[in-house]
Amino acid sequence: MEILPLWEHPLWNVVGLTLMAGLAMPLGGVLAMVEHIHNDWLEQEFRHGVMAIGAGALLSAVALVLVPEGRSVLSLPWVMFCFMAGGLLFMWLDRYLAARNSESAQLVAMLADFVPEALALGATLASGSPAALLLAMVMVVQNIPEGFNACRELSARSGASRPRILIAFMLLSLLGPLAGLAGYFWLVNWPELVGAVMLFASGGILYLVFQDIAPQIPLKKHWAPPMGAVAGFLVGVTGQMLIGHGG
Repeated sequence: MEILPLWEHPLWNVVGLTLMAGLAMPLGGVLAMVEHIHNDWLEQEFRHGVMAIGAGALLSAVALVLVPEGRSVLSLPWVMFCFMAGGLLFMWLDRYLAARNSESAQLVAMLADFVPEALALGATLASGSPAALLLAMVMVVQNIPEGFNACRELSARSGASRPRILIAFMLLSLLGPLAGLAGYFWLVNWPELVGAVMLFASGGILYLVFQDIAPQIPLKKHWAPPMGAVAGFLVGVTGQMLIGHGG
């Protein structure tokens, strides 16, 4: 059996892709700091456009990766159960945070879809599925707007400085490799469990999109934000076609 050099070990793919997806969160936070250049524009069209791109990327993750991969290994009753369970848990979490007026609701929502996706990404990489690259790419695109929104929310409601928030985001990005490695070593032998995780995340993501993101996107007499959603979804479609996963 050939022993690969350390730098060629497939674990580097797991660590690299999940860390890249995680670091998109502080990158979004950096964008949130750029508000002294053109404040009115940032507060309106740019902010709404960033949110729309995130919504489009989240929808593409659900439609092109999470649901197709999940339903391929589970029966219809389990697909329905896992999908609805994800939506219901996210709804409960949303209501719980709202009742306590938590300043970290957006942060919790961001981590609630990032960690399951990283678990699924690690297992998908271990299985050799081409869907892994598409999932990693969509995670990066969706985490930038989510980091942007979470940084602004934490700064406005908790009073924490944005550099301090960015440091926290960088530390939280390490959850990606940890979850990815867990998926790589443990979940790969349980494809049904990976499918359940993907469907669970899908239900939660759809709740998040239509409860928290989509209602904040519309702007009267501004047409760029909706195109952001189109662009975000197109990222997933393009990636799927480039890797040949969609035929």
